[in-house]
Amino acid sequence: MKYLLILLAVALTGCSSTQVTSNNTQSTNSPLGYSDTMEIIRAAAAAAPEKIKGEYTLKIKAAGSQRRHLFLNTENDYRDQRNVTIALSPSVISDLSKQYGLDLERFFVNKTLKVKGEAQRVKIYFMRAPRVPSTKYYYQTHIPITNISQLQVI
Repeated sequence: MKYLLILLAVALTGCSSTQVTSNNTQSTNSPLGYSDTMEIIRAAAAAAPEKIKGEYTLKIKAAGSQRRHLFLNTENDYRDQRNVTIALSPSVISDLSKQYGLDLERFFVNKTLKVKGEAQRVKIYFMRAPRVPSTKYYYQTHIPITNISQLQVI
C-alpha cells in the first residue's frame, strides 16, 4: 500500500509539471510561448486526414524551396520527426518578396513566426528518379499558407 501511494504521488506530480493552453499547442514552459511542435504533430496525426486549425508560434531553423513553393522548417533537417513545416504558396511568396526582399529563404531563418492555419499530416514519397515515386514514404506535418495575412514575423 505504501508503494502504491508513492507511485501515485510521483505520477500525479509528473502530470502536473507541464501546462498547455486550451488549444494544446502552446507550452508555458518554453521561451516566448513557442508552440509545442510535438503536440502539433500528434494532433495532426490523430486527426488525419482532417486538419487541425490553430494559431502557432514557431521558431524557424531552416528553409528550402521546391517547384515554386517555399518551406520553412522548425528543425534543421526537414525529415526530423520533430519538424513542422510551414508551406508557402507561390502567391504568398510573391507578396512576401515585395514586403521583405528577394531572398526569403535566408530572411526567415532564425525568425519567430506567428502562423494562423491548419496543421495537417502529409505523406511524402521517396523518389526513385526525378518525378518517379517509390513505394516508400514518411509523414511530415505541414501548415499550408495561402494568404499573407496568415503569417506574422515576431
